[in-house]
Amino acid sequence: MGLEEGSGMKAAGFSPRFSPERQDPANEQSKVNLIPKVVGGYTPTCLDRAMALYGKAIDTLVPVSSCRVAEATKLLENIFRSVNIALVNELKLVYSAMGIDIWEVIEAAKTKPFGFMPFYTGPGWGGHCIPIDPFYLTWKAREYGKHTRFIELAGEINTAMPAYVVHRVTDALNARSKSVNGSRVLILGLAYKPNVDDDRESPSYVLMDLLSERGAELEYYDPYVPVIKPTREHPHWAGKKSVEWDRATIESFDLVLITTNHGCVSYQELADWAQCIVDTRNAMAGTCLGSGKVWKA
Repeated sequence: MGLEEGSGMKAAGFSPRFSPERQDPANEQSKVNLIPKVVGGYTPTCLDRAMALYGKAIDTLVPVSSCRVAEATKLLENIFRSVNIALVNELKLVYSAMGIDIWEVIEAAKTKPFGFMPFYTGPGWGGHCIPIDPFYLTWKAREYGKHTRFIELAGEINTAMPAYVVHRVTDALNARSKSVNGSRVLILGLAYKPNVDDDRESPSYVLMDLLSERGAELEYYDPYVPVIKPTREHPHWAGKKSVEWDRATIESFDLVLITTNHGCVSYQELADWAQCIVDTRNAMAGTCLGSGKVWKA
């Protein structure tokens, strides 16, 4: 059913238009008015009205021929990120087996001034957009008899990352003659990305579930998420509070698992205080470390 059929009104009467969200959370240099805004209208008149509205606040507008094109643009942007994150996550596994540091490879590759854009590995994917939006298109494509193999493969790779991280945690503890069962593990960071309080779809919750199932005693530290609020998929963690950041607290854990590299954390203090660290974000790069203390994941 179309918009007009469903509402009983003509499009000119309510001017449906669509302009996808473009935000860069935690980037203090990002200004909303400077981010080009894609705008689509249900009719040319709808588009004109949308352009007039957004033109009051946004410096650059990008008109497209329909609301569907505007939505497809948003999906492309998020699918692009999803697929490239999956690519570096897959390469992390391959290069790790070869004894090659993926982070060093990325730093070297991004010196190329053309034809390359750096994406970074992590413990999985999170946030409201990247793990969810691409699969809107997957669902819709099936109506047209099409299969989105890249999107689904990227989803499989990114969703599998927490299991790999748990494997690295197990290896790190085993190297210290400890098992996951009974070990005290601190999750460093619940937010899905650095310097924000957004924990939607955060892989940290998946890691907490996996480690808890294996008998680990879990706590977390995140100054942006002092108390865990109820979530749809992990309601059992609601009410849990962040621990304090001090030497005695950090030293009490058998292992610290860095899942989010918040800028306000002193990683040198972590290096000095923690017994063992598993780093999924390359947060410990540049710190003075004892031999064998940090495991990359």
